[in-house]
Amino acid sequence: MSLNRREMLRLGAYGATAAILSTAASSSPLASFGLNLDRNGDPLAPLPAQPQAQVLTPTAPAGIDPQLFARAKAALDQHRIYARDTIGIADFSKPSSEARFHLVDLASGQVESHRVAHGRGSDPAHSGYLERFSNDFGSYATSNGTYTTGDYYEGKYGLSMKVHGLDWSNNNAEARAIVIHNAWYAEDDMIPLHGMLGRSEGCFAMSRKSQYDVMRKLAGGRMIFAEKLA
Repeated sequence: MSLNRREMLRLGAYGATAAILSTAASSSPLASFGLNLDRNGDPLAPLPAQPQAQVLTPTAPAGIDPQLFARAKAALDQHRIYARDTIGIADFSKPSSEARFHLVDLASGQVESHRVAHGRGSDPAHSGYLERFSNDFGSYATSNGTYTTGDYYEGKYGLSMKVHGLDWSNNNAEARAIVIHNAWYAEDDMIPLHGMLGRSEGCFAMSRKSQYDVMRKLAGGRMIFAEKLA
């Protein structure tokens, strides 16, 4: 689908990315799932992109490593990402038992945090800590770097969301089928039972509730920055 200049101006604050996703919903797998991307009727519809949102959080919000936050903001500028209101930061310095996937509202500084699994190739001993990153095929590891969110689709774990890797360290993400999905081993009840989440094959696996919250707030080409600093 293409948009001419007049249509782009008419769309205004909603942004071309969100508009394309909404327009394509009727022919996407999401329609067959029984969900409507109309924001008035579907809690998973992407929020309107705010490319001109004023960033009022020059320092890291509480609970986020300041160096990691600074690198995430730098990546937002480096890759010229259109939607600049809400970003995701995955802090893989923390164990999987902690809520280490942060949704950050850059205008208000508010943070919402969720647990997220890492790949089994990143934690061969299943210690709960990510030991290494890999972008290699067959590694089953988590990749670090900058991502943007892509389309919804219905897959092995139900409703899921594709991501696009923008750096040399994660540019195989689409080909490796790295996505956001829910999984039984990423539900919160794994913590009292095992003290950690299970491991994915490199995907951002979360509880069902967390996955839906994250997908809705990051849909429409918003950024995820994944890294381990310690």
